[in-house]
Amino acid sequence: MADPSLYTYPSPLEGYQGLEPLPNEKASDGKSFVNPPAEKKSEAYNSFVAPISNGIRGGFDVHIYFLQVDAEEVKFAAELWERIRREFPELRIYKVWDRPIGPHPLAMFEVNLFTPVEQFGAFIPWLVVNRGPLSALIHPNTDDEGRDHTQRATWMGQPLPLNLKLFKQSRA
Repeated sequence: MADPSLYTYPSPLEGYQGLEPLPNEKASDGKSFVNPPAEKKSEAYNSFVAPISNGIRGGFDVHIYFLQVDAEEVKFAAELWERIRREFPELRIYKVWDRPIGPHPLAMFEVNLFTPVEQFGAFIPWLVVNRGPLSALIHPNTDDEGRDHTQRATWMGQPLPLNLKLFKQSRA
C-alpha cells in the first residue's frame, strides 16, 4: 500500500463551506442522524467523480486472482468467469490469464465497470457474495496508475503484493 503522506488531499467539504449546520436529530433507529433533503441527487449517481475516467477505459477495473497451481482455485475461477459473463454480459470481461501479467502477482481475469450505480452498484455487492476464496483488487482508472493500484485501491479477500516497479518505470 502506498504511503498516504505521499499525496495531497483536497478538503472533503470543498463546495459545501458556509452552509447551515446539520441537525443533531437522531433517526428512528436511535443511532443514525436525520439529514436534510438535498435539492437534487449527487452527480456521483450518474458519473464517476473526477479524476476517475468516464470514458472508453471504464471507471474501475476489478482484477480477480487465483493461484494457477491450485486445481480447485483454477476451476473455481473459470466457473466464476463464466458466471460473470452470463449474468453481467454488459460488462467488459477479459480473458483468463493463467500466469502473472503486468503488476499482478498471480493468474487473474479483469472486469471493467463503466457506471457508478448500475454496474458498480450491482457487480461489487454480487462479487462480495460470490467470489469464494479468491482475492479481488478494485481500483479506479485515473491518470495515475501507481496511485490507482495502491492508495486508491480496495481489496476483497487477502491483499496481494503488486509489482509496482512497472509504474515507476512508466513515469521515468
